[in-house]
Amino acid sequence: MRNPFKPTAGARPPLLVGREHSLDMFEEGLGDGSGAPGLLTIFTGPRGVGKTVMLSQAEDIARAHGWAVVSDTATPGLIGRLSRGIQKHLDELGDGPKGRRITGITIAGNAIATQLPSEVKKDLRELANDLTDILDRSQTGLVITVDEIHAVDRAELSDLAAVVQHLIREDRPISLLLAGIPRAVSDLLNEDVSTFLRRADRVELKDVPINDVERALAEIFDSTNVAITTGQLRRAAEATGGYPFLIQLVGYHVWRLAARGVVTDETLAEGIEAARRRLGNTVIEAALSDLSDIDRTYLLKMAEDDGSSKTSVIAKRMGASDKYASVYRSRLIDAGIIYAPARGLVEFAIPWLREYLRDHAASVHAVHLPDS
Repeated sequence: MRNPFKPTAGARPPLLVGREHSLDMFEEGLGDGSGAPGLLTIFTGPRGVGKTVMLSQAEDIARAHGWAVVSDTATPGLIGRLSRGIQKHLDELGDGPKGRRITGITIAGNAIATQLPSEVKKDLRELANDLTDILDRSQTGLVITVDEIHAVDRAELSDLAAVVQHLIREDRPISLLLAGIPRAVSDLLNEDVSTFLRRADRVELKDVPINDVERALAEIFDSTNVAITTGQLRRAAEATGGYPFLIQLVGYHVWRLAARGVVTDETLAEGIEAARRRLGNTVIEAALSDLSDIDRTYLLKMAEDDGSSKTSVIAKRMGASDKYASVYRSRLIDAGIIYAPARGLVEFAIPWLREYLRDHAASVHAVHLPDS
């Protein structure tokens, strides 16, 4: 039997653990039509929390309701790719391209030369108008999803937002779903270029309760006839920290290492350690690479504590004033790397990040700031 777990970024997990109701408003909106709550939604959260998976799930729901879906990632050329995606739907659902016209006949060779009419160039709004006209007649609509909006060109985002805003004003059946890390979303919503998007519903994806993780793991191991005890399930669930990507990693490696369909304490520990290493090589390294040296310095000073860190103590360790250090505290919270469990305290948002920083402190670039 194939391993049921999918520890690859964006891959569909066997169960949507802890996210069962996150798309309820979106699905209701598909039935209500243009302007309904949920049809304009932004998913946010740190890396590995399942934003891409949510977009994929929303796309499946939309298709099941008969809506056309155009999906892309926010890299340069986004508008052109979305336009081509809409054109493909038009080619399938519309009248199709006009017929060829005859330009010449060769009797001896029995050949007929033909030529397609010149292509009429339409922009994204015109294409979306044409497609929603067709879809509206069957009481469905168009869903556009864009992932990783931290990489979006601001001009392209402005164009996309303007098109969707016009479609909504014209009471057309349109939905726009975006996903990005918290800092990117905050930056976008604070810019005049995307004022319209401030009205979007925001779904902040957080860690899954450990009890839900334990139940999900139990269901999957049971359905694949791999024996695992209640205590082992609890250990595996707690090792994930409720972090969706780590749920897949732990499940994958523990399932993979089960000898003859039985999880032992030894294979459980080995699987958890393998998952931890893989998390470090993927999610954690990528998250740290996006940060400045001073951001990483703040994290290294936090890693000296076994639990939550006092912000005033972090500032002293950095050799900086409380005010100066608070700037980087806010940056890291916006990036989804840390969170504030209480006033004056900070904690890591990504499981095993503390241990990773301790193990790799020598290779993590950091600076010491003069007292300011």
